[in-house]
Amino acid sequence: MAALGSPLQTFRGLLRELRHASGRPYRDTPAYQHIVATFRAHRVTSQKLCRAQQELHFQAATYLCLLRSVREHTALHQEYHGKGERSPEEVAGLVGFRLPQQPGGKG
Repeated sequence: MAALGSPLQTFRGLLRELRHASGRPYRDTPAYQHIVATFRAHRVTSQKLCRAQQELHFQAATYLCLLRSVREHTALHQEYHGKGERSPEEVAGLVGFRLPQQPGGKG
């Protein structure tokens, strides 16, 4: 991770990934409630200086990176995972070749 960006971008990114990962409304999940509560507890106010804010932001950005990577890995795996045994004609077509024709019109 080169730069963390703003905490608001990280927060929005986490919610976006949570929305992708959850099959049901994501605002009802315990993960959403935990993320919101943690970000609220570590925000900087005029009355106190939160020393753990940078640590929280780094952990949140790392978790966001993990969630994105898992989602992208799953998408790539579904797209490129082997689909079982293929015929020689299919394999030749995948790489852009055609099999030679048999003499006498066979094949």
